[in-house]
Amino acid sequence: MKLFSKLFCLLPEKISYLIGRAIGHITWFLIPPKRKNMAVRNAVLSLNISHKKAVQIVKKSWTKFGPMIIDVLRFPIMKYNMNKYITLSGTENLDEALKLGRGGILAAAHSGNWELLGGALSQNGYKLVGVAQEQSNRGADRFMNEYRALIGVYVMYKYDVRNMFKMISKGWLIGLIMDQDAAEDGIVMPFLGRDASCAHGAATIARRNNAPIIPVFIVKGPGLTHQIIIHKPIFVAKTQNKHEDIRTATMIITKQIEDHIIKHPAEWFWLHNRWKSVERHRATKTYTEKGK
Repeated sequence: MKLFSKLFCLLPEKISYLIGRAIGHITWFLIPPKRKNMAVRNAVLSLNISHKKAVQIVKKSWTKFGPMIIDVLRFPIMKYNMNKYITLSGTENLDEALKLGRGGILAAAHSGNWELLGGALSQNGYKLVGVAQEQSNRGADRFMNEYRALIGVYVMYKYDVRNMFKMISKGWLIGLIMDQDAAEDGIVMPFLGRDASCAHGAATIARRNNAPIIPVFIVKGPGLTHQIIIHKPIFVAKTQNKHEDIRTATMIITKQIEDHIIKHPAEWFWLHNRWKSVERHRATKTYTEKGK
């Protein structure tokens, strides 16, 4: 990966991204039909669109990974001129939240180039902790974490909760991706019209630390540019009903993510089955009840 990175840093920008787009389109044909069908079905049900339109959206959401990979491989040179590629919208919302002196949680999604999102904020002076999922391939895991650090993101794994609390108490921003199936650890609530298991980590940490949650997304702009959209901070209530406080805040975050996906459907990663655990649970329960 580092050899490829050196190569794409040496190649002209236009050629690098031409290759990236080719990678995206070629790999589309390698995705198993079963997975494509799942993604298209979910897009049809979630967006109330035709099958043809859903195929176009799902394909575009995958093929963007080619240029996205090139972005990551070019981090060693992009970091010196990050704002050539990035525009920030809503920084006043983030600055307002940080003025409170309690740190904050960035609630993001697998939409656009989320790897670039953290680096762009870091390169613009925001102290950011990126919470990562440890990869099964050690080499890939090491490469990604080194390149995240290269553009200023402090990386920790999602199981290191104690350290997250420590960093946020020091005024850091904790970046969490909030749109994946949370399985048995999540809170079940509607997401794009169907029940899904939603991660509540942001609301849980924010409530404990009295910290603001700032929804933030990145979308593709013209040419090689991207736009980061920073929304107004969300504050978690602290009543005697802890569960309801966390649930309410999680619902607000979930709605923000929904609205973003509806506005930019081809930016979201449809090949992840967001509704998997709830559908599986209900199918198993129905099967058991029928068997009685």
